[in-house]
Amino acid sequence: MKFVDEIRVHAKAGDGGNGCCSFRKEKYIPHGGPDGGDGGKGGDIVLVADHDVASLVALFFEPLIRSKRGAHGMGKNKHGRSSKVTYVRVPIGTVVYRAGQDQRDEVEEEPIVDLSEPGQEFLLCKGGDGGKGNTHFKSSTNRVPRQHTKGYSGEEGWFVFEIRTIADVGLVGYPNAGKSTLLGVVSAARPKAAAYPFTTLHPLVGVVELPEYKRATIADIPGLIEGAHENRGLGHEFLRHIVRCKTLFYVLDMAGSEGRSPIDDYQQLRKELKLYDPTLAAKPACIIANKMDLDEAVDHLKAFKQRFPKLKVIPISAQGSEGLVSLFDYLQKKVLA
Repeated sequence: MKFVDEIRVHAKAGDGGNGCCSFRKEKYIPHGGPDGGDGGKGGDIVLVADHDVASLVALFFEPLIRSKRGAHGMGKNKHGRSSKVTYVRVPIGTVVYRAGQDQRDEVEEEPIVDLSEPGQEFLLCKGGDGGKGNTHFKSSTNRVPRQHTKGYSGEEGWFVFEIRTIADVGLVGYPNAGKSTLLGVVSAARPKAAAYPFTTLHPLVGVVELPEYKRATIADIPGLIEGAHENRGLGHEFLRHIVRCKTLFYVLDMAGSEGRSPIDDYQQLRKELKLYDPTLAAKPACIIANKMDLDEAVDHLKAFKQRFPKLKVIPISAQGSEGLVSLFDYLQKKVLA
């Protein structure tokens, strides 16, 4: 299934039904008074955060949200039926912004809603009220009113829906650091893993089963590159997904198998997070020293600990499933405490 984490949509609530102009017509009442009913209310559009919805793919193929209009009023004081509410189910973690009609128009910086709780609802567009029938306009001086009003238009507008992944832990690291392999080992998730950059093209959340019936969610997110805060590579598509994570795991290739320095990698990752959002760099974090099964990793780990003596470091080999007990223990005592 295609993963869509940002979409631009147009929403239009239902218009109200028109009021009716009608007069009572019965056999023995030749001059019946006005009996035009009111129009029904147009349907609202309501967003619902649903844990069973994983992406915005449904809106990607049909980015138009419409609700039906209310029924028109009728004679004999019959009011038109109000239209049903149109519920649009979106993933938990969806943030909604107002946008201009033109694609080039800027999107408002402040969101209008942040759907971060399961079942949370938000009225996106309100349906129009129904018009008044001519019954409302009769008076002692106006016995035969022909006035009636049309239904009011429902609210409409352009919006940008953006998903921000919610998880206990976000895996931060450069491409090929072993994030996807780690997630596949510790959870039932099956992310694609291969020896080339950007194997992971969209966030994937895995659930880790822990003792005492506890669970931790870990998000594998596309790898960072330098300049990500300027939207290079997968840039903002990566960074916005870790804003909500409680804890960050910096997954480092401690063996430097691609000629990289674990120390430089960590410093650059911290820099990119801080430039995008200073609060990210301040989140609780742990260093996952991956690829410890390679010979060069031991010396690099020693140098790393000397350079950053206060950091919590957990040596593992995701490929060989080594060191995972310490990782699970950290999740149990520090992340879920």
